[in-house]
Amino acid sequence: MSEPQLHSSIVALVSLASGIASKHPDMGLCQLDKLRQMGVPEAHICSVIEIARHIRDEAAQKLDVAFDAKCCAVEPAKPKMLNIAVKAEAASCCTPTASGQSCC
Repeated sequence: MSEPQLHSSIVALVSLASGIASKHPDMGLCQLDKLRQMGVPEAHICSVIEIARHIRDEAAQKLDVAFDAKCCAVEPAKPKMLNIAVKAEAASCCTPTASGQSCC
């Protein structure tokens, strides 16, 4: 017995988010037209984009903090433009986006 397939709008949203979060050169841009043609509300698309960017930026900050902690004679980098609380040790699985969206 085969499992039911995900709805095409869910696949497109996942593809869009993963493209943004992974810094893929295409960033899921082709998914935008598909999502709009399927009638996915623009607010949902914007939420997915915000969450994906937040995850991407949070991951980059955590990598920088971990690298700086291991690096000789370099003070840990201070986040400049992002408003993401980053701790070197393991904390909760995620922090909310700037607008309060949960990424978990």
